[in-house]
Amino acid sequence: MHTVYRLTLADALIMLEAAEAEAERIGVRETLCISDEGAHPIALHRMTGARLTGVEIAIAKAFTAAGHQRATHLFNEPPNGPALPGNEAFGIQQTHPGRFAVFVGGFPIVHQGQVVGGVGVSGGNGEQDKAVGAAALAAFESKIAGSAAN
Repeated sequence: MHTVYRLTLADALIMLEAAEAEAERIGVRETLCISDEGAHPIALHRMTGARLTGVEIAIAKAFTAAGHQRATHLFNEPPNGPALPGNEAFGIQQTHPGRFAVFVGGFPIVHQGQVVGGVGVSGGNGEQDKAVGAAALAAFESKIAGSAAN
């Protein structure tokens, strides 16, 4: 028997709130997406002033992180990023055109070794998107730790 963990809307809203707070703190307007383990969006938030194009990009990043179970920036991180030219997964983003993102801003959400969803962040530079994604993941971990203590 295998236990399956699922994110709830309440989990997603906690992550969005923390991500938005970090984006505000560092002065960037982001679009944020939280997906479930099947890579389907649970919650999407485009901050006031964030680019319109960020919606589809954030969804694609969350889709990729959850569906492929890895942070999206790892695909192109030199020297061995699998999606870099000449490496084994070069062109992988063409397998799901418009939905598979191989650049920074997508992060898997992991609970007890199981990928339970993805975070997609779009609107800042790579370091800003990483910081905002890290805030979302930290909020989830904090919520889980608080739940376990009760």
